[in-house]
This record gives sequence, C-alpha cells and structure tokens, in this order.
Amino acid sequence: MKIDILSLFPEMLNGPLHDSILGKALDRDLLRVAITNFRDFSTNKHHNVDDTPYGGGAGMLLQPQPICDAVVSTQETAEHEGYSTGRVILTDPGGKSFDQQAAAELAQEDHLTFLCGHYEGYDERIKQVVTDEYSIGDYVLTGGELPTLVMIDAICRLLPGVLGNEQSAADDSFSQSLLEAPQYTRPAVFRGQEVPAVLRSGDHQKIAAWRLKESIRKTYLKRPDLIHEQQLSEQAKRFLAEIRAENS
Repeated sequence: MKIDILSLFPEMLNGPLHDSILGKALDRDLLRVAITNFRDFSTNKHHNVDDTPYGGGAGMLLQPQPICDAVVSTQETAEHEGYSTGRVILTDPGGKSFDQQAAAELAQEDHLTFLCGHYEGYDERIKQVVTDEYSIGDYVLTGGELPTLVMIDAICRLLPGVLGNEQSAADDSFSQSLLEAPQYTRPAVFRGQEVPAVLRSGDHQKIAAWRLKESIRKTYLKRPDLIHEQQLSEQAKRFLAEIRAENS
C-alpha cells in the first residue's frame, strides 16, 4: 500500500510514522508513505495557503488551489509508480465516524491520500477531489495530523505481514464487534490476584469458550451498544443470557 499525506506540518508526522509497527512495515517495504507540504503548490507569490472567509467570520480558511493541485500531483505520481489514484480522505468533524469496519475497508485499497486541515477550516470546493470524510470523535483538534496518524495506524496494522501474527488483528477489540477478553501473562499471582486457572489448563477448547464469554461480559458491561444478538453464534447467545442473569 502507498499512503500520501498532505500537510502543512510534515514534522508532526515523520517521527510517529517511523516508530514501532509502522516503522517496521516501512523498513520491510510492506508500506510506502510520502508526505507533501501542500504549501509547495501555492501559486501565490508569498506561498500563502489561507485567506479570510467570504461573508465574514473568525479565522482563516484553507484555499482550494494548493490542496487540489497537490492531490492531482500525488495521484499522477502514484499512477506512474503502478498504484491506483486511490481514495482521498479528509479528516473532518462532519465526516463518518471512523471505526474498525472503516479501517478494514480502507486496508483493501492500494493507495490512500489523507488531507490534513488546519486553521478554522477549508474552502468547501476542495471536496471536488475528496472521496471520503471521516471523524475520529466529537471534539475539536488543532489540525488533521493526529486524526490521520490514528487512522493510518488502525488501517496499516490490518495489512498482511505488518503484525507478524495475523491472528493478533483478528482477535482485537471491535474486530468481532466485541471487546477483547481480559489477558494475562507471568507471574501467575500478582498482588494476590491469580491468573484464571482455565488459562493455565492447556485445554484450548475451554480457553476459547472462556475468552468468548469474558469478551461478551466485558462488552455487555462496558459497551452494550456493540452487541448485536443476530450476529452472535448460538454459544455466544447462551453466554450472553447467562451474563444478563448474573447481572440482573
């Protein structure tokens, strides 16, 4: 996969993208990332990328010309390299809520471009080059760099080979529309709390059943909105009924 990021502050992105799992994916050529400062595409002699809004209002708006020209340029480069023009993602408070399903969908693409907004917003006409708008939550951030990093991390860990153990992504919270069951490692006893005996039993069938039930319990108690009974297996439905009875 190739990811293009258009930002006025590339330095906010370079460090995180080259650390941890994403850094290893880049080193192994499982992922390619190019960061473009769209100020470089400004045709203004002062290289301005923002201006005051028509009709008045506080703050400055990003102009459409530098952003649209930057998108066209990155798409042309990607096509020359053998990628598709891909999808162009705008981080925006009015966008769809970004979730695990969206991450899985975007992970199927070979090329993604992220637009990082700043200032008080952007000229509406930049949307002529946008295919998707996403929000990571109902709060306001200074710019789109942090939401972009969040989305890239969630997407790229689903790419083949990135995590090393493919089961890790499959077992993650939200991948099954349920929160992940509690997990434990050594020591077997810590500050008086003992690891559940079933996890040390070596009985994989019982362990799988315990994890499923505890996953349902955690979701029921913390995020009941995630539970859709029609999507549950018969065993999961039985566990859910037991948990409801235990907490009634």
